[in-house]
Amino acid sequence: MRAVWLTRFGGPEVLVAKETPEPEAGPGQVLVDVAFANITFVETQFRAGKPGPFKGEPPLIPGNGVGGVVAAVGEGVDPGLVGRRVVTATGGSGGYAERVAVDAAGLFEVPEGLALDTAVAVLADGRTATWLFDGLGVKEGERVLVEAAAGGVGSLLVQIAKNAGAVVVAAVGGERKAEVARELGADVVVDYRRPGWAEEAGDVDVVFDGVGGEIGRAAFGTLRPGGRMVSYGLASGEWAGISEERAAERGVELVQPAATPELMRKATERILADAARGRVRPLVGQRFPLERAADAHAAIESRATVGKTLLEV
Repeated sequence: MRAVWLTRFGGPEVLVAKETPEPEAGPGQVLVDVAFANITFVETQFRAGKPGPFKGEPPLIPGNGVGGVVAAVGEGVDPGLVGRRVVTATGGSGGYAERVAVDAAGLFEVPEGLALDTAVAVLADGRTATWLFDGLGVKEGERVLVEAAAGGVGSLLVQIAKNAGAVVVAAVGGERKAEVARELGADVVVDYRRPGWAEEAGDVDVVFDGVGGEIGRAAFGTLRPGGRMVSYGLASGEWAGISEERAAERGVELVQPAATPELMRKATERILADAARGRVRPLVGQRFPLERAADAHAAIESRATVGKTLLEV
């Protein structure tokens, strides 16, 4: 089969496509014919050798989120799964390939009427956005600031917040991304590349910080007393680094939502159902063939991408 290998830690060029023996479904596993593989910013960090949730040493096949059709099942798995459309996480490796063996317990069947590429696009980011939104307990009418609002998680947070009756302030970098945020329904759009953007945003009740660094710290300054902030990403290269003491001085709360397997599974099931009903739509901004995984990583790291980036297998 075709697969992309992480040959060593480094720049995008360390991702190399080559022919590879096919995996087999072991006990409790299924073999998935992959149609689409999701690429996240975290995967680019893993490729570069930076700390993160994924573990492993090169050479290996990277890739975490995939969607496709079950081709075979291992011992102890319902054979009725063969032929079903599914999405799943691989645990951080094996996804950039034509076939991957994964635990059957981690599968999510794709709802009828939902395109497979759409399901892959909402799998990781939709789960994250739903879990974050639930964890902050956003109420109808509250003013919510979403950083990186034209990105994978951010674009879905904008839609989820609007569906819940919140007033959404979208913070983006550049006019192209500002237009995307407007199309998604954001009430106010600010460009955090411009001086004074936080003043333009105004006071808010909730901050979803997916950028960190100076932008995250400026967003923190927009919170009203009683506000809440969650930091879940560091697209800037560093966390916002707000201390609990500083938050307490301003009368705001730094929230770290619980992330149990049960909560994450429910969040995934809900976002897939919402996508099937048309309540949310992931923004797939870039598609690359499997062999061009290195180009996909380079595009994400350039910060020129919009929404999700998918590999088409």
